[in-house]
Amino acid sequence: MAALTKQDLATIGSLLENDKPVRNHFSGYGRLHIDRQLPFLTVYRKPKDTADKGTHRLLLGEASYLILENLDDWHMQLNQLVGLIQKTQNTVFGGFLLLEIWARPDSELENEHPEFRIFAPKQNCPGILLERFESALLRISVNELEASVTTEYTDAVRPPSLEAIINTRIEPGSNFIHLGLEVKPIYRDSSNTLFPFELKELRHELNRALKRLYYEFTHIGTSHRPGHYHELGRRAITKSAHNSDKQLADISNKFDLILHVTPVNTPEAWARFKDSQFQRIPEFLYRARPVDPDLLKRQLYKIPLERIEDPTLAHIFSEKREELDRQISLIADRNTKRFVLGSRQLFGDVEPGLLASAEDILTNLSADSSMHFTSRERLSAEEFCNLAQYEIQQYREQDDSFDSKAVLRDDVSGLLVSQGNLLIGKDCRIHKARAAAVLAHEVGTHLLTYHNGRQQPFEELYTGMAGYEPMQEGLAVLSEYLVGKLDPARIRTLAARVMAVKYITDGADFVEAFSLLCNKYGFEPQSAFYITMRVYRGGGYTKDIVYLRGLSQVLEYLASGKELESLYLGKLSYEHLVFIQELKWRKVLKGPRLRPLFLDTPLIDEKLQKLGDGLTVLDLIEKT
Repeated sequence: MAALTKQDLATIGSLLENDKPVRNHFSGYGRLHIDRQLPFLTVYRKPKDTADKGTHRLLLGEASYLILENLDDWHMQLNQLVGLIQKTQNTVFGGFLLLEIWARPDSELENEHPEFRIFAPKQNCPGILLERFESALLRISVNELEASVTTEYTDAVRPPSLEAIINTRIEPGSNFIHLGLEVKPIYRDSSNTLFPFELKELRHELNRALKRLYYEFTHIGTSHRPGHYHELGRRAITKSAHNSDKQLADISNKFDLILHVTPVNTPEAWARFKDSQFQRIPEFLYRARPVDPDLLKRQLYKIPLERIEDPTLAHIFSEKREELDRQISLIADRNTKRFVLGSRQLFGDVEPGLLASAEDILTNLSADSSMHFTSRERLSAEEFCNLAQYEIQQYREQDDSFDSKAVLRDDVSGLLVSQGNLLIGKDCRIHKARAAAVLAHEVGTHLLTYHNGRQQPFEELYTGMAGYEPMQEGLAVLSEYLVGKLDPARIRTLAARVMAVKYITDGADFVEAFSLLCNKYGFEPQSAFYITMRVYRGGGYTKDIVYLRGLSQVLEYLASGKELESLYLGKLSYEHLVFIQELKWRKVLKGPRLRPLFLDTPLIDEKLQKLGDGLTVLDLIEKT
């Protein structure tokens, strides 16, 4: 039976004419994927009698590609299929680019550097297009080895031993261009053993270079005018990507690391520590762990991320899986010596610049500069819960799907956000003067980004991208400045958390770290206890460095001229912002559903202008 029937061709032509996605699997022969109407097609044909492992995977992230793995009886049909695609897309755009990719013969592998050879027709191919394609390929590096590129002109663009896809002569002035790209297969050895890391990196880099080529071609040879080369990436998300995202989110939602490492007896531990004259290391108790780490990890690594064609999504989900692996290990390692090592893997150590910033803050802001409050100036847990519920209701009036809650708990000390809800310990007391800042921090940042992330097509945007904590906490602390309630005491506390992390990674015990905060930096014993407890809980939870680190990073981000509001799209990480921007250009992600209420307060434009001009952490302090 023929691999491609007349009915298949008619169906494909109809889908293209109506700007519908085409996704055909030709059983035993290959596959065709065209995301939407686009003026280009990337083709790979597997050579006969050759394994050619890995090469076809270089195309899988493209928005428009054809892969043929069995060429028997296909040449005439290939001509018909490509001719149909070219004719249909050319009608829409006034031009069409066909790019064929193949691997260089393995016998020519003499080094590990990525190398490319562009094959172009001798006539009717704009020199500027080839120059920009060459420049895009030269940006590629794999294992920090830079690429080299050469260009050859030929009468017929085709891989060795295969006929040209298009046999007809190109008429002068035609906007149809046929290019070839030979890739050195650095992703395998001579015995056809694949190197998955090299393949993944090359695929991601090449995907970006090809989008740059297609972007240049649209401006040179078509009527299409995309604003960015990422606009030419794929918009359709495959079922495998959606399923992988959901499975990762399901695992993430099965546990809350913060809850599992937060003591349930903090007030009692403080009382005993005080009774011991601050000499006996406190004993903390924790809630039972309702998950089996071994089973969670088995489930985690059953997720077939290798099936995700989109290299950007594959990278994002792969990093999330790695982070979940380490978080699950922390649950298993709670209260063991391994715990602090796993925590350092997640959050890193105190870098020299962060340490210098913390020391500078604690040196320049004396303990006397901190705000002092009487007990009458504090809100009870119930009073603050009412305020939080009112704040949540303000967001719910803008979007009735905002379903977060503020909940009083007797097994939580202080405030805690867990899976989109604000948990308030019944022993919690909030200074009236800081109530607005706490609401902006917890509700206007943490709950808001959780909600906005839930409106996106990927659940990772609300459970949190890998490494999202610095941006999340940096935005949350910045919100305190934006509502005018960031005081010296708060900044000193963030700096002290950094110092406590430095102490524990240097080997100090709880009593030693507590004493240093009291004696060297002038913290009151109860404040020093809670700072130390947060860092030493579970065996050494070093997350507390992300507050000051994240605040410094967000200040640098705004000082570079970038805007603030887009950062509330979900729970994002700095390392992934380039991917978030790409997905927005591709129309995969949309803007934030809600914006923080504090961005509509008086004088906010003046403060944002100052942030754009560049401020340090100390510049943010509101003198009171």
